[in-house]
Amino acid sequence: MKMNREVADANLPSGVEIMPASILFLETDENITGISLGYGGGVEHLFHLIEGEDPRDVVGLWIKINDYLHKAGNEGAATLVFSAIDMALWDLKAKIAGEPLWRTLGAREGRVRAYASGLDYSLSDEDLFRFYRHMAERGVTAGKLKVGLDIEADMRRIGIMQDALSVAAAKPGLMIDSNEYWSPKQAVRYISMIEERYDLIWAEEPARRWDYDGLRLVSSQVRTAVATAENLKSLSDVYPLIANEAADVLNLSSNHSGVTGCRQIANMAYAHNIPVSMMNCQANFMAQVAAALPGHTMMEVVDPGREHCLKYDNHLEDGFIHLSEAPGFGIEVDETILKDLQQNPPKGKGAFPFPRREGAGRYLVPPAPGETPWSS
Repeated sequence: MKMNREVADANLPSGVEIMPASILFLETDENITGISLGYGGGVEHLFHLIEGEDPRDVVGLWIKINDYLHKAGNEGAATLVFSAIDMALWDLKAKIAGEPLWRTLGAREGRVRAYASGLDYSLSDEDLFRFYRHMAERGVTAGKLKVGLDIEADMRRIGIMQDALSVAAAKPGLMIDSNEYWSPKQAVRYISMIEERYDLIWAEEPARRWDYDGLRLVSSQVRTAVATAENLKSLSDVYPLIANEAADVLNLSSNHSGVTGCRQIANMAYAHNIPVSMMNCQANFMAQVAAALPGHTMMEVVDPGREHCLKYDNHLEDGFIHLSEAPGFGIEVDETILKDLQQNPPKGKGAFPFPRREGAGRYLVPPAPGETPWSS
């Protein structure tokens, strides 16, 4: 699909406007359909494990699939399929009960605090300001900036984000995300420089996602909290971060082995007094899960326009994602628009997933002249 604007980070600062997307439909013999977003293909390899089963037994089915993947491993494409099936089953479970998923999962209210995240490396300074001001006008008081290649530009653009958000809060919450581009020592150095001017809530992926020694080093050497884990796949991946006190905030996503896997990680984090935050997604559908997670702080909202064929009933107001009483994830698919997208794939600038940029973990390679609107 073609988004309304480009998204980018330190690994591909020139950005993309085409993002892959897919939808999994799970049908039942009672004509109720479960939907999940982000599925990447290959469901036929795991479908036999749930065929003919009661979709309400979702946790038991999660265990069945996880056990099946024991030798092959819950990794890569298998995780994407596993996650998609689990999410569609939870959608079914809530629809069968005739209630929104946030209620099925036990949330007290259908709303989640939001923070703005532009995925903004390829935005000009002017567009950067417009994005965060637009979010501030909807009550959002915190934002996260993509950084990593040019510390002077990073400092300037953090200031732009702060100024844009200042209409919503006297002291906006500020976060940065270097997307694993820095080494641990580089992260300590650059975060410390930023801290001389700004008070940061967290620095996301300041080292490799799995490097618990490096992440712990960063956390111990800066005032800012270290956030990580959104690109890991399961509790077994995240456990070493918790056991080694390497993360101050855990970022969750739909690819953490589905809703069930997300809840496992959040529960363990809660037991260790580590807050969690939900990653961005189409139509903010994982807000349904975030609303019911213990220790959840705020959810990332990107809003680049990824909902072409989706109908959904949630909205951003007063700094919160407000969820409705629609059953399940509250998402419907306009199949006419979907069919048109399939028959006429949009064209545009795209190279997803982002590769790791030259110099990562060793030396900085600033954007070349013209590689971003702000580099010269």
